[in-house]
Amino acid sequence: MCSSFLKGGVLAAFLVLAGGVQARELRVCADPNNMPLSNEAGEGFENKIVELIAQDLGAEVRYTWWAQRRGFLRNTLKAGTCDLVPGLPANLEGVRTTAPYYRSAYVFVTRASGPEVSSFNDPVLRQAKVGVHLIGDDGSNTPPAHALARRGIVENVRGYMIYGDYSQPNPPARILHDLAEGEIDIAIVWGALGSYFAQHEKIPLKVTPVRPAFDGPQLPMVFDISMAVRKEDEALRQEIDAALSRRRADIDAILSAYNVPRLDGGLKQAEHRP
Repeated sequence: MCSSFLKGGVLAAFLVLAGGVQARELRVCADPNNMPLSNEAGEGFENKIVELIAQDLGAEVRYTWWAQRRGFLRNTLKAGTCDLVPGLPANLEGVRTTAPYYRSAYVFVTRASGPEVSSFNDPVLRQAKVGVHLIGDDGSNTPPAHALARRGIVENVRGYMIYGDYSQPNPPARILHDLAEGEIDIAIVWGALGSYFAQHEKIPLKVTPVRPAFDGPQLPMVFDISMAVRKEDEALRQEIDAALSRRRADIDAILSAYNVPRLDGGLKQAEHRP
């Protein structure tokens, strides 16, 4: 009888422990339609990195999917629907960010036979058909849009709303499809987007980093990328930081597999062929 009691107690303790392990969730908010960063099928590189962090912490990932448009953080992390958001600029105001896990830049993308360009001061930007992502008309546009506008390069520029048509797959990628189709001559986009989709177009595309890293003293073209928690979640931030550090080599491998341009590892001009 004593033996049965002990066995039962051990079993009960095991179930409690097992239940405790299973009960831990890493609640993450991400965009379900934003490759190569994330999608609902878990195919983006941020999805893969989040899975690594969850494994390291002994947790299961539970996503809240929300289009990464205006109000994204207000309606997700700050509303308490999740505890972690990957892929945000380091030191972003209103949240607490981890140490960066990569550094990347905006890039110029052209057809392989297209113009050579690496700087906003290149004269070709005044003659070529240039595509650039836009966010809105209230001064919060992308850095490349501001860099073009401050030079008066507007008449030959075609704006693409970064939010795009959300009924279509990966709305921000439309600009690169139009480049491949000849609708524009140069696309200026975030490096991860440009480098990833350049590989998936039907003609060769060339990706060149924007130089220099700052267009004037206050307009960066290079960003450190971190994960974010709520300001009061310092303990979770420390846990995520430690996991990012432990899985550094695995994270680097994921970023390389998705051809994410890296300044921390050297950003080189590359030509991508299908």
